[in-house]
Amino acid sequence: MYSIQRPSRSEFLPIRLHRYHVLAWGDAASPLPPLVLVHGWMDVGASYQFMVDALSPEFVQNRLIIAPDWRGFGQSTGPACDHYLFPDYLGDLDYLLDHYAGDRPVDLVGHSMGGNVAMLYAGARPGRIRRLVNLEGFGMPATQPTQAPARYARWIDEIKALHRGESALKTYDSAAGVAARLMKTNRRLPQDKADWLATQWAEPRVQADGSTRWEVRGDAAHRIVNAQLFRVDEILALYAAITAPVLVVEASDDSLSTWWQGKFTLAEFHERLKAVPDLRREVIEDAGHMLHHDQPRALAALVEAFLRED
Repeated sequence: MYSIQRPSRSEFLPIRLHRYHVLAWGDAASPLPPLVLVHGWMDVGASYQFMVDALSPEFVQNRLIIAPDWRGFGQSTGPACDHYLFPDYLGDLDYLLDHYAGDRPVDLVGHSMGGNVAMLYAGARPGRIRRLVNLEGFGMPATQPTQAPARYARWIDEIKALHRGESALKTYDSAAGVAARLMKTNRRLPQDKADWLATQWAEPRVQADGSTRWEVRGDAAHRIVNAQLFRVDEILALYAAITAPVLVVEASDDSLSTWWQGKFTLAEFHERLKAVPDLRREVIEDAGHMLHHDQPRALAALVEAFLRED
């Protein structure tokens, strides 16, 4: 099992009818900008543990670091719902920053979906972000208005399927089964990290028949398609409104070519990034989409150097 170098503490706070779970490291009273780490889809805040462990003692000293579980993920709970709207993550983040940072700008790091949230939030609330790091937060393929009828119909169909019990997440017979699933998804993830992540990503729950299965800490409703189209013109306007310096970190593996099969490419993403006023890009070698698991030391070094700049 992976040995944690920097233990976190769990904090819970009410945010917009939800009970948010937040992992915290360091000094809440520190005058340094808080470092806020937001995770991706079907992930949890604890996913950042390896990167936090790899940060230097000088950087971490007297600094508050937080990693929330988004609504419906990890240990964050709330009223039952049958779908999730992307703007709600921005609203939740604003409340989180109210609580942990007050009027102080923060350093914001987001992975995958969290990277998308971070970019959009930085455009909507530019004064709240000092520096921004986007880890493989690419966005989505461009859409056309003509796709709207089919998208809304699909949204309706998927909600009905969810209520019929047809969208349940896969369960596992043991933590070892969860770890095996994580290692199958990420070929670079070693056994000790997989074993530790399995206990953060899933938990044992008693089933209706009295048996115990390990269930992912994620609401199946997250799988419902967004009813609204992804509009690139809106994204570009938000990117252009970002005033903080932005570091985009990509893995050497091209995840987009696997996911979208040519419907959305790295070249298209890089073209969109031209709208960001102050941007730089870095690539981490020998890493896939979960680059904070694959190369936490290399990533920590990049993040530290970027956040230390005046």
